[in-house]
Amino acid sequence: MGQANENLAALIGSRICHDLISPIGAIHNGLELLDMAGAASGPEMGLIADSVTNAEARIRFFRLAYGAAGDQAIPRSEVVSVLRDVASGGRLNFEWMPLEPQPRCEVRLALLCIQCLETAMPYGGDIRITQDGAVWTVAGSAERLSLDPVLWGGLTDLTAKPEITPALVQFGLLPAAVEDAGRNLQVAAGTDRIELTF
Repeated sequence: MGQANENLAALIGSRICHDLISPIGAIHNGLELLDMAGAASGPEMGLIADSVTNAEARIRFFRLAYGAAGDQAIPRSEVVSVLRDVASGGRLNFEWMPLEPQPRCEVRLALLCIQCLETAMPYGGDIRITQDGAVWTVAGSAERLSLDPVLWGGLTDLTAKPEITPALVQFGLLPAAVEDAGRNLQVAAGTDRIELTF
């Protein structure tokens, strides 16, 4: 993917997230008002509230992972909040170790790595994000990993052409984003642990 196409895709991602977050936020606020008025009760309202919360979390995640990177720093509290909300009710646990605000382009790379790891951990597990100087490591640990060697090989072998479906778009974007950032991506996999380093 050329840089111009990647930038256009990022702008499209930003636009979609921007346009969706307002109505979802309005639904969330409406549910809170119904709850305060005593009108919201029952499992149906709980299901709607949970779905709206999950949608909000995913859109915030997608905005950082797929939106235009820009030069601004992302506070730790924002990333931790997004990951906590995404993990709520799910099978994955996240541990974001960097303490300082981080450049958005590096946060974007880490979140794209997380999305790749999610596909390898269908039964859940733990994902830990660490930073040692300029080097980032996104590591996933699980009792069972499910790795497609062609798909994962395409992350480091730019001549490989794995089939990229909409559900696997992160595998197409991550190598291009890493190259655009002037980084090198490395993948190390074992039976119960996989690490992506950039």
